[in-house]
Amino acid sequence: MSISDLSMEIKDNVVRQIVPEGTVVEELASGFGFTEGPVWCGDHLLFSDIPRNRIIRWRMMAEGPEVTTFRTPSGNSNGLTLDRSGRLIACEHSTRRVTRTAIDGTITVLAESYQGKRLNSPNDVVVRSDGSIYFTDPPYGLTQMTAWKELSFNGVYRLALDGCLILLADDFDRPNGLAFSPDEQILYVNDTARGHIRAFDVSLEGGISNGRVLIEMQGEEPGAPDGMKVDQEGNIYCTGPGGFWIINPDGKCLAEVKPPELPANLAWGDADWKSLYMTCRTGLYRIRLNIAGVPVY
Repeated sequence: MSISDLSMEIKDNVVRQIVPEGTVVEELASGFGFTEGPVWCGDHLLFSDIPRNRIIRWRMMAEGPEVTTFRTPSGNSNGLTLDRSGRLIACEHSTRRVTRTAIDGTITVLAESYQGKRLNSPNDVVVRSDGSIYFTDPPYGLTQMTAWKELSFNGVYRLALDGCLILLADDFDRPNGLAFSPDEQILYVNDTARGHIRAFDVSLEGGISNGRVLIEMQGEEPGAPDGMKVDQEGNIYCTGPGGFWIINPDGKCLAEVKPPELPANLAWGDADWKSLYMTCRTGLYRIRLNIAGVPVY
């Protein structure tokens, strides 16, 4: 592991309540193809290495960090999360499906088609406290190897507890990262192609309404809205131009944080949920913050 100073462009000094002076970034592991979908699982982190078709497990042992393969092939998995029972939920690109991996390794397909047509390539996923699953379905994983796009749109879906797949929105260009506010009354979904985050009100039944643009995330540096997480005070952490942006609930950017590599996704972790893990192209990184994130389950 290596440690370096954290680079950050401050937009509002209130961000120092989140990111303390002297914060450093730790490089935890490197040498991957393209990392995505980190999720903290109690004492270890799982994340996807998309082109190498595997899910990786990272954990800190007494003798140092350990990096092993959790599952291969992974269906070229992207976004990962846990359900209310601690089982792994995965968005798989090449198989064009959402799956659940049980503790014993048994894989169950949860969603792979909508109204008789195959999904595009499920990308990112979040689980509501009632157990329902929300995921985005852009076409990034579609290639000649996985046949052509069957749906005429790129949707945002809710998988209800009874297994019914409900289309929530079909007017995105490239829906990608998504996250709930701490009270789950708002669902945030970003659009990579349009470069913004949209916010939706969430009903008790799980539907969404009143979609509006929360923030435009345009910039000259490389990077675009992709992975996204929320802390316990409602601040949003979203990858974007230059690294990832810290955004308050009103849609104001507080800072642009610039890790050593461009991040594709983020995850809260460690016992106090104050560590922010970052999957950054070929490496895995971590910083420590003052505010805890919303736990996965």
